[in-house]
Amino acid sequence: MTQVNLLPPDLRAREATRRLTSVVVIVGVIVLGLVGLFYFFQVMNLSRAQDDLAAQEGVNRQLQAQVNDLQRFQELQNQLEARQELVNSVFVGEVSWSTVLVDISQVIPSEAYLTSLTGSTSPATVAPTTAGAPLIGNIAFTGVVRETDPLASWLTRLEQVDGWVNAWMTSATEESPFSRIYTFNSGLDLSLDAATRRGKGLP
Repeated sequence: MTQVNLLPPDLRAREATRRLTSVVVIVGVIVLGLVGLFYFFQVMNLSRAQDDLAAQEGVNRQLQAQVNDLQRFQELQNQLEARQELVNSVFVGEVSWSTVLVDISQVIPSEAYLTSLTGSTSPATVAPTTAGAPLIGNIAFTGVVRETDPLASWLTRLEQVDGWVNAWMTSATEESPFSRIYTFNSGLDLSLDAATRRGKGLP
């Protein structure tokens, strides 16, 4: 069945224009609505972000206050560590001289006795031995001995004490001809092994 539009052409054009205008308006309203909705959600997101930021800043302020309170403890810790380092440096190379005397009493031959003993330490000027251990001081002896054979035993026994190295004999002088009584001078170096635990830097 054939349909015939009896409206004049100008009316048909106006009708088409109205329909197109209506479509454009509707589309525009929808677009504006979508833009408005998008803007609303963005504002909401921004508001939440600002709230989160404000809350985080509050937490940060609390944490900073705690850090400030604990800072004095860190300063005390630093002072304690500095003082401990100073104490450790003071006792580097410390030797227990009472232990030295006990060791001497155990190694000196029965045919000999000491008339003097001089010990010194100088940890600030340590020097390596042939084995690589640093030297921290020395001990010098003056004594009297019957016969000369005990002198060799004396030097050998000195080297057997832990931390005693490089034993030497500088002189052995007979007191009178054929007396077989000798005055001797000897000594040794002290390595770091002879130091106390504190002197070695151990806890």
